[in-house]
Amino acid sequence: MRRRLAPLAAAGIAVLALAACTAGTEDAPRLGAKPSGAASALPAATIELWHGFSADHEVKAFEDAVAGFRKKFPQITVKLVKAVEDDKIIQAVRAGQPPDVASSFSTDNVAQFCKTGMFQDLNPVIAQDGVDIGVLPQVVQNYTQFEGKRCVMPLLADAYGLYYNKKLMKGHEPPKTLSELTRLAKELTVRDSEGNIEVAGFMPSTQYYEHSISHLGTMVGGKWYNPDGTSAIGSDPAWKQLLTWQKELIDWYGHDKLEKFRKGLGQEWSADNPFHVGKVAMAIDGEWRNAMIALDAKDLDYGTAPVPVADDKPQLYGGGFISGTIIGIPRGAKNPQAAWELVKYLTTDTDGLVTLSNALRNVPTTKASLASPALKKDANFQTALDVFAHPASFSLPAHINSVYNQEAFAEFVVKWESGAVTDLDAGLAEVDKTINDKLKLAGG
Repeated sequence: MRRRLAPLAAAGIAVLALAACTAGTEDAPRLGAKPSGAASALPAATIELWHGFSADHEVKAFEDAVAGFRKKFPQITVKLVKAVEDDKIIQAVRAGQPPDVASSFSTDNVAQFCKTGMFQDLNPVIAQDGVDIGVLPQVVQNYTQFEGKRCVMPLLADAYGLYYNKKLMKGHEPPKTLSELTRLAKELTVRDSEGNIEVAGFMPSTQYYEHSISHLGTMVGGKWYNPDGTSAIGSDPAWKQLLTWQKELIDWYGHDKLEKFRKGLGQEWSADNPFHVGKVAMAIDGEWRNAMIALDAKDLDYGTAPVPVADDKPQLYGGGFISGTIIGIPRGAKNPQAAWELVKYLTTDTDGLVTLSNALRNVPTTKASLASPALKKDANFQTALDVFAHPASFSLPAHINSVYNQEAFAEFVVKWESGAVTDLDAGLAEVDKTINDKLKLAGG
């Protein structure tokens, strides 16, 4: 299950400081040539893997996946540490006390991880071991490297789609275009006698859980950056197209009434999630929602489909936003060679990836694991697999200011939604300036 962007902002900022010298890591062993021969040639070692998963079934999934590695490398003792976020990893590296392996929920920090050397470049050992990066779909290859350095590998992926409540849909097929989404959102919305929203057909607010501007951007094919790393938000007409559509639907609901409804909804990660309890008919969410519905809303009759797209861009339909969990070897790791064997196993071994996917219901990230007959599939999870494989699917390009840039855009969109901004062109141009000024400060 994915964690939201906001808590990672501090991590994205803190990582800037890592360009400075890090205590205690100058003499630490680094990835390089390893003993040749069988796996048993690797010396005995104890390695520690930090990951962010915390629920009991998630922790068990990691233990089950690592079991295959322990069988292959009995001389390597693996200690798993749960519920670790990026800020703790960063602090540990700065203090010269990093784990051997660390996993992160945030692809937004990959550029900083690679640029500052916080995570070691894996290219030399990838080449040495003959690991074929081509087994990874291109979208995954893109978000695990920056400026030629592949400092992390993909562990599992997230693919976003449209969830719809079949009972509330009243026999309608899921929308494929924005105009169809608008029509259905209005038709399925239920209000009380005072016009207050009781059931929303669709929540156009970017403050609604997974309806962030980055996730909605795939509806129109919005471009984030120019080739030189500067912001393309103001110059790409797709963003104006999206925000114009969004504001028209918000105005139909009434911004104040929509906000009142949103603030009264249940928590995203609880059994009271509004989609679970029939307060929202259609919602954009990640593939993990299938597992949460199975746990918390077993009787919910629902379906999944790709997100709707702009009427004039039918070629985008079938794609969606892609992100994922990443894993690598921090600078200063005490046992980098053993750590690499674990990273390689968890990210390329078909059985290990399928074990994790079946337990966590995230998308496995190699072509072999996607095609494995052991991968549990049903119609709703298949949508995520199809979105992941679609050529129109999109992941945010790695950028040294990725978290800041998304937040700058998101803050503007909130003002736009409320009506505090009326000149969309000028507002988007100001977003560009804000992002580009930050890029200059970062030396971009």
